[in-house]
Amino acid sequence: MKNYICETCGVQYESLMKEPEQCTICNEERQYVNPNGQSWTTLEKMTKEGYQNRFTFEEEGLFSITTIPKFGIGQTAYLVQSAGFNLLWDCITFIDESTIKKMKDLRGLQGIALSHPHYYSAQVEWAELFDVPIYIHEDDKEWVMRPSDKILFWSGESLELHKGVIIHRLGGHFKGGSVLEWKNGNEQKGILLSGDIIQVVADKNWVSFMYSYPNLIPLPAPKVREMANIVKELEFDRLYNAFHGIIKKDAKIAVQKSADRYIDALSGTLFDT
Repeated sequence: MKNYICETCGVQYESLMKEPEQCTICNEERQYVNPNGQSWTTLEKMTKEGYQNRFTFEEEGLFSITTIPKFGIGQTAYLVQSAGFNLLWDCITFIDESTIKKMKDLRGLQGIALSHPHYYSAQVEWAELFDVPIYIHEDDKEWVMRPSDKILFWSGESLELHKGVIIHRLGGHFKGGSVLEWKNGNEQKGILLSGDIIQVVADKNWVSFMYSYPNLIPLPAPKVREMANIVKELEFDRLYNAFHGIIKKDAKIAVQKSADRYIDALSGTLFDT
């Protein structure tokens, strides 16, 4: 019995005798199956192949964690350290003894919270190793490929995990798509960790919103306006996305003006054609 991992999206499956025929996550319009075909790996194989995780100090109370070489989607996870509470925001697939030691040196974990299913990766592996809960919005329950008693499905529009550390459901990319508001980050000016529910684009003064990023399927204008209205009420000045895209200041303003531009583009008023 092995916990197989899809090499395209990095999501780990429940223990099986043989490889699954297909990846449920990738066989859906927001993701894709590798043109070379479905392929699987395991954590044991990844360790033998030399994968490792890099921890980067971003600012007071915040570390980013990335896997080298790039694996799966290639997202970044973040360790938020807030008044004795350590939260892993989003997850990466690879974990080994070196990663465990580094996490323990940083005072371990008290919880894991996810923005959406593309970053579920090996979340159960991490949760069991550190004996912590996983927070997933109940709207995305169907996308959990490795069930566990560690998973706590939350409901409603927001959940405070610790003082000033709050998950908010925005929907959009996925129905349960969520962002993390960290009020005390960035010298009390606030940080928003957005996964790619809100995506920092090449011009770091702007963000975008999509139903599918690899397949370029946009979200409807009313949904983007709804998301922007929720974010308008949150406390943050800096934003980190899942691919180390950072808006260092005035991020709240950037989200609002980006939503306006996005809606204008869909309506045609942005163009002189």
